[in-house]
Amino acid sequence: MTARNPNRRSPFFRHFLGAVGALAGLFTAALAQAGPNVHFLIVMENGIGSPGQAQPYVDSLMELAKKANGWEAVEGKYAAKRKAAKAYIKEKAPQFGIFSLGAFLRMRQENGLEVLGVAEVQAAGGRTFHLVSKTAQDLSGCKGQKLASNHFGSKRFLERVVFGGAFALMDFERVKTNRPVQTLKAVLRDEAVCALIDDAQLGELANLEGGSAVKSVWRSQELPPMAVVAFSGTPTADRAKFKTSLASLCSGEGKSACDKVGIKAIRTADEAVFATAIQRYGN
Repeated sequence: MTARNPNRRSPFFRHFLGAVGALAGLFTAALAQAGPNVHFLIVMENGIGSPGQAQPYVDSLMELAKKANGWEAVEGKYAAKRKAAKAYIKEKAPQFGIFSLGAFLRMRQENGLEVLGVAEVQAAGGRTFHLVSKTAQDLSGCKGQKLASNHFGSKRFLERVVFGGAFALMDFERVKTNRPVQTLKAVLRDEAVCALIDDAQLGELANLEGGSAVKSVWRSQELPPMAVVAFSGTPTADRAKFKTSLASLCSGEGKSACDKVGIKAIRTADEAVFATAIQRYGN
C-alpha cells in the first residue's frame, strides 16, 4: 500500500474544514442582529478532522467578521464530542448552535433547543449510514461477524433512529475505531468483515487503495440535515431576527461562497423536519 503523507490533507478533509468554517462565518454574520457577545456552538460528531484543526479556522473567521461588523465580541466553538459541547454550554451559555443529528436528539430537551432551520453540508456526512464489506453480500452476511465503526458512541441513536429498530448492535461483534478513515482501513485490511459508516466515509473510499472492492450491503433511510437551533434563554426577538436571516445566507452574494465550500443550502425550518427522528429516539 502506498504510504500517505500524514501532513497532507485530502481534498475531502480540506472541503470539510471549509464547510465548517464557512458555516461559522455565515451564521456569525446573521447573529450580528442579536447584539454583541454572541456565542454559538457547532457540534459535529464523528467529523473528519480534529477540533484542534478546525477551531483555528473557525476562530479566524470569527475575528474577520468581528472587525468587519464592528462587534464588541463574538465567539464560535467547534466541538466533536458531547463532553466538550456540554462544557462550553455551561461556561458560555450560547444563544445559537448548529448540531449534527445525534447530538441534537440527545441534547435537545436538557438545553431547550428550538429548531430554527437546517444546514445541508455536503462534506459533513451523517445523512445516510451504510454497512459496507468486501465479502458480505447483504445484511445477513454481516450479522455475527466483526463490525468496525467509529459511530458506536450512541447505542440508542443507532438502534432506534439509524437502524429503525430493524436490528441491533448485539447482532455483531463490535470493533470500535477512533477515526473515520481507521474504520475504512479495518475492512480493507480484513480486520473486520463489515463496517458501519456514514455517507461521507463512503465517498472517502475512492481515495483509499483497494477502496473499490468495498461495497455497501445495507443503507439507512436518509436522515434530517444538521439542526440550526436556539438555546433556552435566547430572547424571542433575537430568535425571530436570526431565523428571518437564514433564507438569505446562501442566496445572492452568499451563494458563491456556499457553493465553493460545499454548503448546499441553509433554510428556515421547524421541529417537523425532525419529527420522525425525535419519535424514534424517544424521551
